[in-house]
Amino acid sequence: MRLTIASVGKFRGGPLEALYADYANRVPWQITLREVEEKKPLKGEKLKSREAELLLKAVPKGATLIALHEKGKEYGSVDFSRLLGRYADDGIQEIAFLIGGADGHCPSLLQKADHLLSLGKMTWPHLMVRGLLAEQIYRAQAILTGHPYHRE
Repeated sequence: MRLTIASVGKFRGGPLEALYADYANRVPWQITLREVEEKKPLKGEKLKSREAELLLKAVPKGATLIALHEKGKEYGSVDFSRLLGRYADDGIQEIAFLIGGADGHCPSLLQKADHLLSLGKMTWPHLMVRGLLAEQIYRAQAILTGHPYHRE
């Protein structure tokens, strides 16, 4: 299974990039980070629409799209691992996680998503979400393989 994390914004070094890299490098599945950024000074819905275009262009065609969104489904780590395991069992080869910018995703992107995922009710900086997501992907793989990283 190949995973893509498509995210608005760019790392510019520092601890958030190191956190993401640490967990992404542990994941045995192929995981790719695609960073997108709109340079034009757009605002509101125009910006969200443009970011959606950039995110969708950044992911492999035919990928199962999981948009991170505040109104998405919240999972515990075990249930999230079951979701990824089910995708693998169903033969899904490409999964793309979409992380929006500061204003979130536009409605058209949310409609295209196969699944909406929430990391909880708290608001997280979108650059930090990459590290949180990479850790949960690593944890999910550890749960699926019986690795002792996850303790219940």
